[in-house]
Amino acid sequence: MQDAAVSIPAAASSGFVHVWSHPLGGRPKRALDIAVAATALIAALPLMLVVALLIRLTSRGPVIFSHQRIGFNGSTFRCYKFRTMVRDAEERLHAHLAADPQAAEEWRRSRKLKRDPRLTVPGSLLRKSSLDELPQLFNILRGDMSCVGPRPIVAEELRRYGPVAKDYLRTRPGLTGLWQVTGRDSVDYAGRVLLDAQYVRNWSMRTDFLILIRTAGAVMKFDRAS
Repeated sequence: MQDAAVSIPAAASSGFVHVWSHPLGGRPKRALDIAVAATALIAALPLMLVVALLIRLTSRGPVIFSHQRIGFNGSTFRCYKFRTMVRDAEERLHAHLAADPQAAEEWRRSRKLKRDPRLTVPGSLLRKSSLDELPQLFNILRGDMSCVGPRPIVAEELRRYGPVAKDYLRTRPGLTGLWQVTGRDSVDYAGRVLLDAQYVRNWSMRTDFLILIRTAGAVMKFDRAS
């Protein structure tokens, strides 16, 4: 049975107000999130301490970076990552895009760059291995995110989802998802949107288990940044 639609002011600013009364998967999915995130956090804690020390020793600035993203029902939350960029990242990005039309087109198409001038020396490795996303385990435990779901996006990106924005708003964003195990950055933005919608519309606990298993292999492909 479908959930009743409700009106959420936070989503109205992006033009989408009819969303869902509780996140996709309900209590079973949330129970899986807590179990997986808590176990992964305990196992990854020594590695996270090493990464934090590496960031601290190689560049100035905070170890953890947070950015506002859109979550379930259009709510906003601070999404955590290990910092992978230099302190003047925005200025470098604007200058790079202005000087390189090909890079500007790449950014317009996917909002990513294969050669990103903003990355620190360890930042490139952290991005390629997806280790920069480990702090999002705290987002999962807080209830901001799920282990599996659409990639968390900023407010301006929601419009690019068009008629399938309602699918994005129906669930919590994920640490991993269908697009990460399907092709990661070889999938363009439009393809990623379609994969997000496909995941939501065909969700099952079995799908989540399979994506979690496949993620372990996908993050080891260092030729594709996450």
